[in-house]
Amino acid sequence: MINIKTLGATLVLFAAFSTTAEAKLYKWVDDKGETHYGEVVPPEYADKDKVQFNEKGREIKKKEPAGEPGTSKKSIEEEQSVIDKRRRDKALVNTYSNEKEIDLSRDRNLQQVEARISSTQLLLESAQGSLNHYLKEADELKQGGKKIPDSLQSDITEGEKRVVKLKQDLAKAQEKAASVRASFEADKVRYRELTGGSKK
Repeated sequence: MINIKTLGATLVLFAAFSTTAEAKLYKWVDDKGETHYGEVVPPEYADKDKVQFNEKGREIKKKEPAGEPGTSKKSIEEEQSVIDKRRRDKALVNTYSNEKEIDLSRDRNLQQVEARISSTQLLLESAQGSLNHYLKEADELKQGGKKIPDSLQSDITEGEKRVVKLKQDLAKAQEKAASVRASFEADKVRYRELTGGSKK
């Protein structure tokens, strides 16, 4: 005869095992970009990308964000773009209390770039001066009918390479400065639109 207590304990263990074996594990990413794991996905992330794993930790299903029938990838990207824009607008208004603060932030960001520009310009002037000296020396040797030494020719070649490299570095730094100015100017225009131009 089967002991009722033993049978009851067996059924409880079986139910617990079945629940564990059938438990679903999900992975999802929140609005801050942090990855989470759990058996239940929070309601606010239910319609977003999530991955389901089996009891062995293997990926078995990836659920895409829910959308209307016929929703295209392009429309989803456009919707995401709108969401990102709203976040940027919110951050802009919460970060600055007036346009002057945007200008101050721009100037702080430009300090390092402008220091790099000044430093590169000085190096370029020095490198160009040295190259001009080498070229003048080579020209004088040619006019005197003398052969240009290999060491001088090497100095000219290296000097030309250095001048080209410094010019490229200077152009990049100037482009960076222009990009920073344009970015902050766009932020200021948008800030003015969001605040109605009331916080100057």
